[in-house]
Amino acid sequence: MYAIIEAGGKQYDVKVGDAIQVEKIDAEVGSKITFDAIFVSNEDGTIKVKDDAKKVKVTAEVANHGKGEKIVVYKMIPKEMYRRKNGHRQPYTELKILDIK
Repeated sequence: MYAIIEAGGKQYDVKVGDAIQVEKIDAEVGSKITFDAIFVSNEDGTIKVKDDAKKVKVTAEVANHGKGEKIVVYKMIPKEMYRRKNGHRQPYTELKILDIK
């Protein structure tokens, strides 16, 4: 059984036991979070969408918080001597999927 959930404006395909990284969620490590499913598929091929899938809840546990890899942002205007270099590391929350009900 797998489900598609929405977290941080993005959609994730999850199964029980998966570990996913989503945009940072303000929650303590070890706490449990519940998501509504957007799409659900069972082992026998039954598919639930929209209103039927909203009844399905996905429970996840916060494993840890961290920062992603560094991304370099470089701006330049040729022949104008304009150069700017910045770095960015996106914070994330790692979730472990416990149950799909």
